[in-house]
Amino acid sequence: MTATRADPAPENVAPAVRSGPRWSPVELLPPALLLALATLLLLPGHGLWFDELFTAEVGRRPLGEIVSAIVQGEGVTSYLDGVPPSYNAPYYVVVHAWMSVPGLGGDTALRVLSVLATAGGLALVTRAVARLAGTATGVLAGLVLAASPLLLQQSVEARSYGLVVLATGAAALGLVRWVQEPPRGLLLFGLAGAGMGLAHWYAVTVLAAFVVAAVVLRGRRALPVVLVGAAAALPTCLLVGLNLLNGTGSRNAEHLRDTDGRLLGYALEAWAGGRTPLLWLAVGFAVIGALRGGGRGGRELRVLGTAWLCVPLLLLVAAELVRPVYHPRYVLAAVLGLGVLAAAGALAVPRAARAPMAGLLLVCALLGSVSLAGREPRERADDLVRTLADLQVAGEPVVAADQRSAIGLDHYVRVLEPRLRPDVILPPDDAPADADRVWLVRRLIDGVPEPTDDDEILEEAGLELTEEQEFRGTQTRLVLQLWTR
Repeated sequence: MTATRADPAPENVAPAVRSGPRWSPVELLPPALLLALATLLLLPGHGLWFDELFTAEVGRRPLGEIVSAIVQGEGVTSYLDGVPPSYNAPYYVVVHAWMSVPGLGGDTALRVLSVLATAGGLALVTRAVARLAGTATGVLAGLVLAASPLLLQQSVEARSYGLVVLATGAAALGLVRWVQEPPRGLLLFGLAGAGMGLAHWYAVTVLAAFVVAAVVLRGRRALPVVLVGAAAALPTCLLVGLNLLNGTGSRNAEHLRDTDGRLLGYALEAWAGGRTPLLWLAVGFAVIGALRGGGRGGRELRVLGTAWLCVPLLLLVAAELVRPVYHPRYVLAAVLGLGVLAAAGALAVPRAARAPMAGLLLVCALLGSVSLAGREPRERADDLVRTLADLQVAGEPVVAADQRSAIGLDHYVRVLEPRLRPDVILPPDDAPADADRVWLVRRLIDGVPEPTDDDEILEEAGLELTEEQEFRGTQTRLVLQLWTR
């Protein structure tokens, strides 16, 4: 008899469908923690600082004016000339729509938009990780991210980083669904991937990481993900091209740091809020997670987490060979991968140690964010305007000497003290020479007022500085001066 020989297994057979555990209400714990911590940070009611004031100023403009400023590379006011809403331009369209809803035009509502978007993004990251490695790993990853100092701080500011987290979480979930049940999830991956880069173009590096993870996991079968990822990156490339054409391509470049090849370390420190126990614990667990996370069936999680963290940072390290590219908040989408890997590593230790290690990681994350509870306001333009309203007599000019003081004065006069409006003078207009008393609002740089021609104008008119009150913020120092004849 001739033995029947089994046919060899065909190559490139798709793995069996494995959708992971069903959604559980416990997965709501990470967004709930984020909402609770963000509420505590918002309770002091600190005023908006320059970047947030810019969001408020642009978002309240008519949609046509916003789009025109984006396309032409122009500012939306006289004192914002040269500061157009260029990069992250779609964010201002979202803010405009949000502010158009009755009751949502205030300062707190702008920050709430970011908080809600961040909470939604954490819910999506939690679900994605839970599908790959189980509910416990997903929830722990979400909780650790919710308590991350960098993410928590950015979640309560009226900037685009909440939308970045939301889009990144959605793209991660779309990729996981595709990995487990192709072709499901591909549309979500594409739409969310486009949203990532449009919310902040650095997030395109994370989109690239997701594509790399798909290729590593599925080889040539990942071609649909490669094509969809390329298509998703196209809107961001067009936006960057537009800004290069309208002359705003290098705006804000002075804020970027050259790390001399230490970008990876700086990024991890930013996620942990400095060189804290959280940093060392997270890095240690992340290494374990990259090697053993998710158990025997956790290869997908290990590949995704490692690519999520390493690919974007390595791309930025390469870019740094050409020019400085580092800013802590710009790498937020990338360092989400650190929280994912750290959670996987904490639950990859021997069974008896898993709960203690998971608890230790979470406690360290929470302690790392404690310092944020006592944070001082970044800028105190609101306090300055309240003080000015008590001191100024109707008819006395109130002059903003520079751009930073102008946007704060303009915003809080409109919001808090509209009676001051007829006396407010904004750049490029100078201080009047015919008044007997002039209030001058200006920014201090290293303790010295930002140079303007207002001093010379007032001195030549016979006025002298008689009173001065400083309003110190952690980001901007403003001073209110009274000049009298």
